[in-house]
Amino acid sequence: MDSREIGALGEKIAAEYLTGLGYVIRERNFRSREGEIDIIAEKDDFLVFIEVRTRRSLSFGTPEESVTAQKKERLITLTQAYMEDREDLPSSWRIDVVALELGPKGQISRLELIENAVGPGLA
Repeated sequence: MDSREIGALGEKIAAEYLTGLGYVIRERNFRSREGEIDIIAEKDDFLVFIEVRTRRSLSFGTPEESVTAQKKERLITLTQAYMEDREDLPSSWRIDVVALELGPKGQISRLELIENAVGPGLA
């Protein structure tokens, strides 16, 4: 599997996992000129922006460690762009990270939801 296929698989697994936790997926792969948000969902009166990070090896660190300060800033900018263009959104929002590690045969070895992983002052 190349990195694009690994990313797509990770997003699919994350979406199924989040749905099982009661998240309602609004949109996947929202794109704007600033970049992309993997999953946008709602849960408990929150609009939740989810960054999915998938790794097959920990050679370059854990999935959550790959969310750099620059990526966090970009995610905040993307959330603001998304909210500016839409009405009837929950008033509260947050950015979560789904960290996913896959074994050699593509099996899930770790799946973790990190709520409020990114926010103003957290970048």
